[in-house]
Amino acid sequence: MACTAASTALLSSSSSNPRAYISPKSTVPRLFSQTLAIPNSFNGLRKPFRSQVRRSISARPSHSRRNLVVRAGELPLVGNLAPDFEAEAVFDQEFIKVKLSEYIGKKYVILFFYPLDFTFVCPTEITAFSDRYADFEKLNTEILGVSIDSVFSHLAWVQTDRKSGGLGDLKYPLVSDVTKSISKSYDVLIPDQGIALRGLFIIDKEGIIQHSTINNLAIGRSVDETMRTLQALQYVQENPDEVCPAGWKPGEKSMKPDPKLSKEYFSAI
Repeated sequence: MACTAASTALLSSSSSNPRAYISPKSTVPRLFSQTLAIPNSFNGLRKPFRSQVRRSISARPSHSRRNLVVRAGELPLVGNLAPDFEAEAVFDQEFIKVKLSEYIGKKYVILFFYPLDFTFVCPTEITAFSDRYADFEKLNTEILGVSIDSVFSHLAWVQTDRKSGGLGDLKYPLVSDVTKSISKSYDVLIPDQGIALRGLFIIDKEGIIQHSTINNLAIGRSVDETMRTLQALQYVQENPDEVCPAGWKPGEKSMKPDPKLSKEYFSAI
C-alpha cells in the first residue's frame, strides 16, 4: 500500500485498451504498449496500465533472426544530458525556486520521484534520504525529491510529525511538478494515472545522467545502494583507467578494463 483512499480512486481509473501512439518528439510509433500492473491500493499487481516504454520492431523479410532489428523509440536517459527544469519547491518550510542547471559544475544531484504526498511507502524513502543527507553532502551531492503534488501539499506534509505519517523538517527541497512536465521529461510518468513511478537518477557535475532506477509503486528504494552507486561513479570519474566490479565499495579493489590487466583482480578474489 502506498496511497490514501482518494489517490486509490485516481489510480483505479486507468484504461485497459492500449492504443498506438506517436510521440511528438519522435517519428517512431508505439507499436507495443506493455501491460504492467498497479494495485487498487499500491499493494499487489492487479489493474493494468500502459508503461512509458516505446519500442518499434522492424525487420527485412527473412527467416534469420539475426536480421531482426530492434530500436528504442527514444534514446535512453543514462549517458545523456539531464533534462533541465525550474519549479517551485518547499525547503525549510518556505517556498523556493529550484533550477536543476544551477547545480551544473558545482554538485552531483540525486533526483528522485515518488507518487504522492500523504502516502505510505513514500515517507519512508523521503525521510531516509533526509536522515543520510550529511553523508551525501560530504560527497558534494544535493538531493531533490519530486512529486506531482502542489507546494501547499508538500508544506502540509512537512509540517506533519513523522509519528503521524508526516515528514517533519527535511534537509533537502521537495519539488512540485503539478504540470507533470518534469515527470514526463524523465519518462517516469504513468499517463493514465497522472503520477510518477519511483524513478531515481544520479546526475554528475557536468549534468549527465550516470545512473537510473525505476521501481513500481509498491517497492521502496535503498538509500545505501544509492550511496554505493554514487561512490562508485565518483571513483571511476576520478580514476578513468579503472572500473568497479559488482558490489564495489570504497576501499575495495577495483579492476582494469583490459584483458590482461583484469587478471590481477580475478586472481585476487
